[in-house]
Amino acid sequence: MHIRGGRRRSVRGTQRAPRRPAPATKAARAARAARASGVTSFVTWSFPIAIGIFIGAKLFAPRLNRLRSRLHVASPLEYLKSRYNLKTQQALAWSGVLLKIVDVGAKWAAIATLLSVFTGISLNQGILITGVITGIYCTVGGLWADALTEMGQFVIQFFAGIAMLVAVMGELDGFSTFWTIWDEPELQGHGAPTAGPYTVTFLLAFLFIKTFEYNGGMWNQAQRYMATANAREATRSVRLSALLWFVWPLVLFFPMWCAPLLVEAQKPDASDSYALMTEQLLPHGLLGLVIVGFFSHTMAMCSSDANAIAAVFTRDIMPVLSRKARTWSERAGLFAARWTTVAFLGLSMAIATQVNSPTFKNIITVVITWVAGLMGPIAIPFMLGLLKSFRRSGPTAALSSWGLGLLAFWLVNYPISWGIDGGTPLQYKVSVPLAISLIVYVLVGFIKPEDTPERDLVLARINGDDDPAAAAVPAPAGPSEVPPVKEGADG
Repeated sequence: MHIRGGRRRSVRGTQRAPRRPAPATKAARAARAARASGVTSFVTWSFPIAIGIFIGAKLFAPRLNRLRSRLHVASPLEYLKSRYNLKTQQALAWSGVLLKIVDVGAKWAAIATLLSVFTGISLNQGILITGVITGIYCTVGGLWADALTEMGQFVIQFFAGIAMLVAVMGELDGFSTFWTIWDEPELQGHGAPTAGPYTVTFLLAFLFIKTFEYNGGMWNQAQRYMATANAREATRSVRLSALLWFVWPLVLFFPMWCAPLLVEAQKPDASDSYALMTEQLLPHGLLGLVIVGFFSHTMAMCSSDANAIAAVFTRDIMPVLSRKARTWSERAGLFAARWTTVAFLGLSMAIATQVNSPTFKNIITVVITWVAGLMGPIAIPFMLGLLKSFRRSGPTAALSSWGLGLLAFWLVNYPISWGIDGGTPLQYKVSVPLAISLIVYVLVGFIKPEDTPERDLVLARINGDDDPAAAAVPAPAGPSEVPPVKEGADG
């Protein structure tokens, strides 16, 4: 197969072979040819994330920062006890923790897949190695370790990503590769913005989901915004993040879009294509840089999630389960948070070993179907509760939104899907639970308004303009304390 322009032949058969060569089966070739790829992966993934983050720069980031500076909370969910009531806080906390275990488990499995190609170790060994290393440094370093790892992994990933992009363009048509590859037979249809199950409906649903998720709905981002110096700094950091989400994935994705021209995937879902291509195109020094880049990026994400879960569990869940937890000293609270982190990472690693089982199907199914489908019911009461526009929505609206959203997820993904030939289309699996949660939250707020002076005061503190007095940050509240606002009568 000649590359466009005749500059070079494909590296199939001309570059050094993968360390564990295996002939591609017909099923593997068919799966690779049928999979939705190319520009669709950018348009329906990182582009809506960039748009969603930009929306949240003014809508959510400054309000999340004021949770810490004005309500004196250390966990993203602490404010829910005053905004709604204790039952709502606990429902969102427990369901969010369980969802995060699945989410992080999928991340462990993804990085272990890459390591298995690069090093030959098994999937479970890769999960164990990444999990143990992450557990050690994030329990010792906390948010500082998370921040430093994020910075370090971006620097590493920057050089690794540029190296891979240059290597691929050098193997093909040079700079003109950006516009010449789309006429290749292997890439026919890969330039379409939407394809297969990734339709416009999926794109719009994904935009709403990621607007909530990447602006704090999954807690780790909320914790970062809370940690910034003030609301203005939170807004600036979010705008930078939106810009990077728009530009940087193009650098990372383009080599993957070229993969069908360069390598023969060994796995039916072609999840090993990038690793095989890296092995064949880069010298060993740069190959190590790519491995470290992916490795550190996954660890940064997982440690961020672990820190957020530790805060929610020790500040919001344990004080309800144990009277002793309400009087923890700072040292005891830190000790409990570290053990919570270890337990969370252990459970997520256990889930990761089951990612290819019949229950969880594969990495993509877990990430898209479970996480995207369950995001709305958990995030909508938490995120929309920050906005004055939804002041009428109280505990009844929040719990109804959460409960009916989870029920919709179960119905769409299981009983209804079982009765449809080919199953429920992906766009409905991820959009219906979110739509139900959003409609119920707003509708119940109008039918049964539960705004009280106490809840209005919480919203006033979160939504007020910044001033030096309000921005002052006192010492963090203890786990047994609640924000200095009285609960409503039904709290």
